[in-house]
Parts: sequence; structure tokens; C-alpha cells
Amino acid sequence: MKLRDTVHFNLYKHLLLLAFLLLCFQSSAWVTGADFTKIWTNSNQMTAFFSRFLHPDVHYLPKLLLPLVKTLQMSFLGTVIGVAAALPFSLLATTVVTENRLLSLVFRFLLGLIRTVPNLLLAALFVAIIGIGEATGVLTIAVFTFGMVSQLMFQAIETIDHAPIEAAAAVGANKWQITVYAILPQVMSQFASYTFYAFEVNVRASTVLGYVGAGGIGVILNASLALLNYERVSMIIIMILVTVAVVDFCSERVRRSFL
Repeated sequence: MKLRDTVHFNLYKHLLLLAFLLLCFQSSAWVTGADFTKIWTNSNQMTAFFSRFLHPDVHYLPKLLLPLVKTLQMSFLGTVIGVAAALPFSLLATTVVTENRLLSLVFRFLLGLIRTVPNLLLAALFVAIIGIGEATGVLTIAVFTFGMVSQLMFQAIETIDHAPIEAAAAVGANKWQITVYAILPQVMSQFASYTFYAFEVNVRASTVLGYVGAGGIGVILNASLALLNYERVSMIIIMILVTVAVVDFCSERVRRSFL
């Protein structure tokens, strides 16, 4: 390394870069109206919040079990419906199956359109159409899972080995037989892994859907926050963290067994 390339000779470049980043940070704060001094001026409020938040209401735990079970049921059912719908659409979105680039582009566009809609917006739309309840949460999770898993699935199909497809076509197999016997066996382990990953993501997402009335433990969390009952909020968050950790652990073990 040459002497001019050492830290001492490049120090001014690093200082200029740091000054530029600080300028961008300050400009962003000025444009958005963010006032970081409120962190210090509201320190008394923060102390009052944490003094209650760090003392979870353990006696409220039995009342959380049923909503937590409903949240898991919502996640499971929504995942199953979403994956079941994603499988045929992911096949149609690949040129490997359709051999028609235009048709695959149309399906990919539709899948991309679905993925652009956020979970909370989906839940709000379903609440307006169906009403408040667990059914809304299931449909929201199903649509979200459909958009996410179908994208992963058709990308996996696009990378498979074409030799089994050519062999099946050479002996006179039709497209259905090629799909079942030459394509799906190569990607089923990945599909199973994506399914458990989607369930893992949906358990976390379903806890937030209650904010717009989609059922589950999120409804209780939203109500407790609205009532400023931070002891219960703390207990709810602990239960959510424990549940997500257990689901993540089990999902990871199962996904590893398929890889």
C-alpha cells in the first residue's frame, strides 16, 4: 500500500463524507419537521411510561390465551389458503410451464400488483367489505401469503433442471404430466420451506392486524394502548414475543428438515 493511500492521507475525504451525511440528516429533519429535542423535553413522560410498562400485569395472562390461540388459527388458516391459491398461479407465471412469455408476464404483473398492497390497507378494505372479526384477518393473511409465496415459487420453478422436462416430453407426456412428474418433484421441498416461512411471517403480521379490526390479540393490544393501560400492553407484548420465538424456532427446524 502506498503512503498516500493510508488513513491519514484519506482523512479529509472521510471528513467530507461525514459532513455531507450530517448535512443530509439535518436537511431531512428540517424538511419533515422532526424535532429531536423533544426526546429530552419529554423525559418525564418517558419515565412515567417505562415505570408502568416494565411492570407487566401477570394476572391478565389467562385472558390472553384465547385471543392468542385465535391469532395462531388466523395465521394458519390464512397461510393454508394463500399457499393453495399461490401454487397454480406460480405455475402459470413461469415460462417453463406455459411456454408463453406473454401469458406469464400477465400473471407476474397481477402477482406484483397484489404484493404492492400493504397488509394494513388490505385489512382495512376487508373490514369495510366484510366487517370486524377473525374472517377479515384470515382473508388479509391469505391474500398477503398468496402474493409473497407465489413470487418465491415461480422464481424457484424458473431455476429447475430442464433435463427431466425434456425426458418426459420425449416419451409423449402432456403438460399436466410434465408438471406433476418432472417439475413439482424438483421444487416441493422449497415450496414446503416457503410455506413454513410464510406462516412464521404471518404470525408476526397477524398481531398488528387487530389495529384495524381484523381480530386476534391485536384488538386487545389496540384497546389497551387506547386506555393507556401500559401494564397490560407489556404483558401482551411479552406473550407475542414468546409466541413468535416459539413459532420461529419450530418453523426453522421444520424448514431445515426439508432442505
